[in-house]
Order: sequence, then C-alpha cells, then structure tokens
Amino acid sequence: MNELYIYNTLTRKKEKFEPITPGFVGMYVCGPTVYDHGHIGHAKSYISFDIIVRYLRYLGYKVRYVQNITDVGHILGDSEEGEDRIARKARTEKLEPMEVAEFYTRSWFEDMDLLGNIRPDISPRASGHIIEQIDMIKVLLDKGLAYETGGNVYFDVKKFAEYGKLSGRRVDELEAGVRIDVAEDKKNAADFALWKKASPEHLMKWNSPWGKGYPGWHIECSSMSNKYLGESFDIHGGGLENIFPHHECEIAQSEGANGKPFAKYWIHNNMVTVDGVKMGKSLNNFTTVKDAVKKTSPLAIRYFILMSHYRSSLDFSDEALNAATSGLKKIQTFIARIEKAIHTVKNGSGPSLLPVEKFKTNFQAAMNDDFNTPQALAATFEIINEVNRLLDDDNNQISKSELDEFNLLFNKLLGEVLGLIDLKKGENGASGEDFKHVMEVVLNIRSELRKEKKFQIADKLRDSLKSIGITIKDTPEGAVWEKE
Repeated sequence: MNELYIYNTLTRKKEKFEPITPGFVGMYVCGPTVYDHGHIGHAKSYISFDIIVRYLRYLGYKVRYVQNITDVGHILGDSEEGEDRIARKARTEKLEPMEVAEFYTRSWFEDMDLLGNIRPDISPRASGHIIEQIDMIKVLLDKGLAYETGGNVYFDVKKFAEYGKLSGRRVDELEAGVRIDVAEDKKNAADFALWKKASPEHLMKWNSPWGKGYPGWHIECSSMSNKYLGESFDIHGGGLENIFPHHECEIAQSEGANGKPFAKYWIHNNMVTVDGVKMGKSLNNFTTVKDAVKKTSPLAIRYFILMSHYRSSLDFSDEALNAATSGLKKIQTFIARIEKAIHTVKNGSGPSLLPVEKFKTNFQAAMNDDFNTPQALAATFEIINEVNRLLDDDNNQISKSELDEFNLLFNKLLGEVLGLIDLKKGENGASGEDFKHVMEVVLNIRSELRKEKKFQIADKLRDSLKSIGITIKDTPEGAVWEKE
C-alpha cells in the first residue's frame, strides 16, 4: 500500500490522505493547559501526533505544525460557571497567573524535548491572541450566530444546523441530558460561552466591547488555527475527550464565522489507563513524565507509547514499562551489532543478501495504514531477527556497502520517523556520530589491553563505563556497547 490512509473522526472511516494544497500539510493540535506538570497520558497524545508529523515529513510533505498553549479560559469541570484552571493555581499558590503559565510552559517543553518530540513550528498562546478572539466573536454576533447578555456572549447552537456532526450528538438530546446548573442568561442549555464577564476579583481579564472579561476555551483554538493555518486546513488533532464539547464547538464557531469547511481530517488519540481506569489529575492516578524518567529512560517511555496504536487505549504499569525497556534494548543491541559489522566486513560485490526493500515496504505499509506503529515495530523486529540470522552465519557474504545501505535506512525509519534513535545528541551534548567514534577508540584500547593480558585494567575500564550507563558486551564478533 503506497498511499496514506487516515481514520477521520468526522466521517468515521479511513480515507485516502489528500491535502488541500498538494505537497503542503497544515496541522493543528490542541495543546496543554499549563497549570501543572505533564503526565504519561499527555505523553501518549503528543508523541502520537509527533509521529504523524514525522511521517508526513518523511513522505516529503512540508508540514506547518501548530500546537497551542492554553494559558487562559479553560474552566474546571463541566460547567462554564467554574474557575479557570490557571487562575485557581495562581490563587492557591499566591502567584500571578502568568507566573504559573510561564513555569508550567517551560516544564512542558522540557518534558516534550526529553521524550524526543519535535517542537511545533508555532506554539501560540491563548493570552496572546485576545484581539483575534474578540474579532471572531464580533463576526459571529454580526451573523446572528451569537448573542450578548449582561457582558457574556454565547454561541446559539440552534442557529448552526450542523452542530453535533463530529460527535454525533443532537442539540435536543444535549438539552434533555443536561445535569449541571445552566446559566440563567442562556437561550438554550447547550449554548456555549464565547466571552465571559469577569467578576471584580477575577485574576485574568481583558477589555472588550462587552466589558471586562475573558474568552471561552473553545474560541481560542478557532481563532489561532484561523490565523496560522487559514479558514480551512488539513488536519486537526486532539484527545478523544476533546471531541465534545471542545472540537464540536470549534467547528460551529469556525464554519459559522468563515462559511467554509474547517478541518478536512480529524484525528483523535485514545487514553492511557491505570488498571483500566483513565489516567488523570482528577483521579490522582497519574504519573508525571518527570517521575517516570526516574524509573526508566525517556526513549523507553516513547517506545512504550508506540507499542499501542494511537486510537487504542494503553494501560500503564511497571510491567509494561519493563517490556518496553526490553524491546528498546533489543533494538539498541542490534544497532551496535550492525555498526560493529560495518567495520569488520569486506567490500564484497556479491549478490544482495539483506532484505532492505522488504523492510522498507513492510514498515511503510504499516505507517500508511493510519500510522500503525505497533505493526511498524513488528516489521522492525522481523528484520532484526532476519539480519541477525545472516550475521550469525560465519559463511555469509554480506558486503560493507549492503550494511551501509541497510544501516542508513534503519536509522532513518527508527530515528527520523519513530524517534527511537537519538540522531543528534550523545553524551555531554556531543553529536551522536562523534560519540560513536569515541566509543570505537575506547573499545580498541580495551581490546589491546586484553591482548596484553592486562585484564584487571580492561575490567576496570568496563566497570567504569557501566557506572555511567554504558554496557560493554563481548561477542564472537568482538566487543559491542550500548547505552542504558
């Protein structure tokens, strides 16, 4: 399968991917609300979308990846009468709201960098786009799709006939099922806030044509995606929990204001669970990224995420992390073996033995099927086992050029696409290639020490490297190393 197919939540089926503009992909993903440290549930979401961006670029598309920072307007709970998450944190910790937002925004990027995610091309902040949000609200009011009452502005869902097309919910069903207190100034129970009047003690507020207040959560993403990707763009992503009401409201606002289709493809990732229950702050069953990396490596966490399809749930446990660590080590050991073999084989010109094209075909077939990373990993281990069998054969005629070609492809697919090989940084910030050369020198020195029967010194060198997370193993082909 040479064409990419994506499951589109909007149509509820897999569709051939055809961007609006040939060769270019505009992609918007709802980013974090920065009031606390990120946890493994967040890691699954943003690693999943990182893989999508990486693979689209691997296919040759120019991707503009926009992932916002929500630093205002995300109200606690189901009711729009609650307290802003960041404002509450600021009040309890006696800080300015922007102090909270800045601290956790830095924490967020630290975590994402650690997990190997490529930074978005644009990371717009909701608080930096108040003007754009006010402008879109004005358009909705002018079109009669919204109404103002006592300083609050609401979207009138009954004026947008297609409200519910993403989630499959109907307005009359929503109103019949309302179990929360509904603001008395709403026309309909399902109407949602575009702008909220701020009380005198409210910490985050701005001037607007309707008085001092703050934006609703949903209008933020509509206005920022419109500014950086246009009225219509290719991919909108987020968690399953965002389908309703957040993404449903985005569609209503954007298509209502612009009179054009909003996002062509809607991609939603599933959740991380703990003993079958969704991981989350409210249930206090979460593990932060910062705590998780104390138990295992960031790459092992990334591998753990890729063990499940992005649309599948994933149960988090120590056993699952251990399995991910073992799988990753198998890949790292294989890489070390290939690099060792490259320096020992001859420049032969015999028939090709390594199934390079088979690996590439199987890997791409998996990724073209809605970014199926578990199948891509299965293709990876199939080729690892096959190549290991060839290398185990003392009579194999594999040439250096073959190994070079295979190594290049393996690093591209496992590094550039899946992000499981750190292609840029080694120890102390040195390039990965420089670090490999240093380790070659170290192994050569150790080999000479062993030849001279200076085993005590050679063992001390091995143990010293072990103490800093580098393991040396002696194999029939010679010594190999791997980083823990």
